[in-house]
Amino acid sequence: MSITNEQELAGMQKVSEAVAYTLKEMINYAQPGMTTKEIDEYGAKILSGFGAKSAPYLTYGFPGWTCISVDNEFCHGIPTDERVLKEGDLINIDVSAELNGYWSDNGGSFIIGEDIHSHQKLVDASKEILQKAINNIKGGVRIADIGFLMETEAKKRGFKVIKNLGGHGIGRSLHEQPDELMNYRNRFDSRRFKKNSVVAIETFISTSSNLAVELNDGWTMVGNKGGYMAQHEHTIVVTDGKPIILTEMNEILN
Repeated sequence: MSITNEQELAGMQKVSEAVAYTLKEMINYAQPGMTTKEIDEYGAKILSGFGAKSAPYLTYGFPGWTCISVDNEFCHGIPTDERVLKEGDLINIDVSAELNGYWSDNGGSFIIGEDIHSHQKLVDASKEILQKAINNIKGGVRIADIGFLMETEAKKRGFKVIKNLGGHGIGRSLHEQPDELMNYRNRFDSRRFKKNSVVAIETFISTSSNLAVELNDGWTMVGNKGGYMAQHEHTIVVTDGKPIILTEMNEILN
């Protein structure tokens, strides 16, 4: 969507606060020995306290309130009672929701307990790349140039990007135009970021794979060549200068 008045901005700020606070609290809550279902239900309670509804459930009938992906799962992981978190696990939580007709999306990867499997370098790369991408987005900037920056920064750190996952426009529904805000330079993409538009910018930084493939459960995605992936995501408003980070309260880049 494009922000045209104060009321729309206030609506986007409210739903973004709901998803950002929920993500932050879920990250703080997650401990070794918990199931992903427990964490999901904890997040669901916080969202409903804001009066917000789970976006993946509303939009796609997703079997959970939030997406929680562990270790080799890249995204869209289904929260279950069977999945117990262990020390050193790489976990990604993605929280998106609807509130009063406005939609917002955010996510972050982190390590449970001690980093015994050395995932921190990947997590840090994803955070740094998201920060750099956001710092370079403003009205008139080519979407493909931000993709090029993301891939270049990933390669510099010895990582790859996932080429079939991307950020997206958001606001009046979960996925809007501009879609496919990729983590690489698509030379056929001549689109530019528009001032006042709302977009969810996300990284997909991986150790070995360059594509995400769906498992038989119809939701969970893993890498075509295995390995691990880190994702960080903010919903932002594009301006003439620095973007407004609507989901800043999640503190994922701290």
